[in-house]
Amino acid sequence: MKVVAVTACPTGIAHTYMAQEAIEKECRKRGYEVQVETQGGMGIEQELEQNQIDQADVVILAIAVEIEGQDRFDEKREEGKVLLVDPGEAIRHPDQVLNQAEAL
Repeated sequence: MKVVAVTACPTGIAHTYMAQEAIEKECRKRGYEVQVETQGGMGIEQELEQNQIDQADVVILAIAVEIEGQDRFDEKREEGKVLLVDPGEAIRHPDQVLNQAEAL
């Protein structure tokens, strides 16, 4: 399974990167390919390319604020392949977040 994600929190510091780490760790545990873009205090890091998004089986948006480039996910959203969760949920329960993503 190919997973792409974006993480972002209001301050753009701790939770953004903690959510990234939790999602990556859970995906690796399951043997999934994963790429996570962060939009935080350092700006956009590891920015997802459109072809990465297009090839993904699911998109996880672990965001608590508006993110740049939301329109990149319109096609996946129309397909019902975008999961929107709070970054805190991804940090506390990454297994449940991935289970929800699998169910899409």
